[in-house]
Amino acid sequence: MMEDSSTPTLEDSPFQVKGSVHPRMLTEEDRDRLQKQDTKIVSDFKQQKLEKEAQRNWDLFYKRNSTNFFKDRHWTAREFEELANSQKDTPLVLLEAGCGVGNFLFPLLQENPPLFIHACDFSPRAVQFVKDNPLFTSNRCNAFQCDLTKDDLRDSVPAASVDIATLIFVLSALHPDTMGAALENIHRVLKPGGCVLFRDYGLYDHAMLRFAPGHKLADSFYVRQDGTRAYYFSTEELAELFTAAGFSIESNEYVLRETVNKKEGLCVPRVFVQGKFVRTESGQKHDMTIAKQDENRTVYTNKGSAASERECSCSSGKHEN
Repeated sequence: MMEDSSTPTLEDSPFQVKGSVHPRMLTEEDRDRLQKQDTKIVSDFKQQKLEKEAQRNWDLFYKRNSTNFFKDRHWTAREFEELANSQKDTPLVLLEAGCGVGNFLFPLLQENPPLFIHACDFSPRAVQFVKDNPLFTSNRCNAFQCDLTKDDLRDSVPAASVDIATLIFVLSALHPDTMGAALENIHRVLKPGGCVLFRDYGLYDHAMLRFAPGHKLADSFYVRQDGTRAYYFSTEELAELFTAAGFSIESNEYVLRETVNKKEGLCVPRVFVQGKFVRTESGQKHDMTIAKQDENRTVYTNKGSAASERECSCSSGKHEN
């Protein structure tokens, strides 16, 4: 089972603080746990193996858990006013990058009949679960398999056609070196003025502190027992990633939340990062730069290169506690 999901089922308490500029304060015990994690870092050989087997590990995750692991995400419209507004304004086109088995997209489609959603995931098995759902219809949803770090989204989604893209517990599953490529990929299909709605694990989240020695890959980057990986973000890192990919920052904050298990008397501090990042008109210049890079890569490949410059292997899945 997942390293950060082995606790008993938790019920959300009413306590939540949004807009924090700092992650939670660490206790002496927390600092000791972090120091112990550094005593046994995963070897380079195993890290390379995890990268090569990333898609397989996420496919096995969905094989084991089917559509039962995650709850439907009815909370997203509450957390992101843009999704709530989409239910009453002009019909929008949305991209869910890392759709899993549809826990986000199907509630949203039900609540907003005019909405059209492009939904992709790294796991072919997850995409098939979406297509097999009785609520799926190709008239309102385009579901496809995609590695965000190397498969061009424009092969399945028209360029500059998306109003809103969502990254909900997705970017953390990628290797840090490939996160920028994934954001640039999304940038290409967003309209100028379109936005990315983001939520993911934050620095010093309870799940991060619970990893035992032997699970740490690098700073803030860990592997779970089943081979899937998780990164824990600071808001500063997010700002750098998104601005480098051609976005402006409208919001970028920590969400501090406590979840409780009343039966066992547990109170668990969770830390998430949440933000809204906008493709501005200046993004057109950024696209021209990317297009030129793509052109250079194509010419390079046609000359008989052994490998594309964009070639890499990583996952585009998500795991939320």
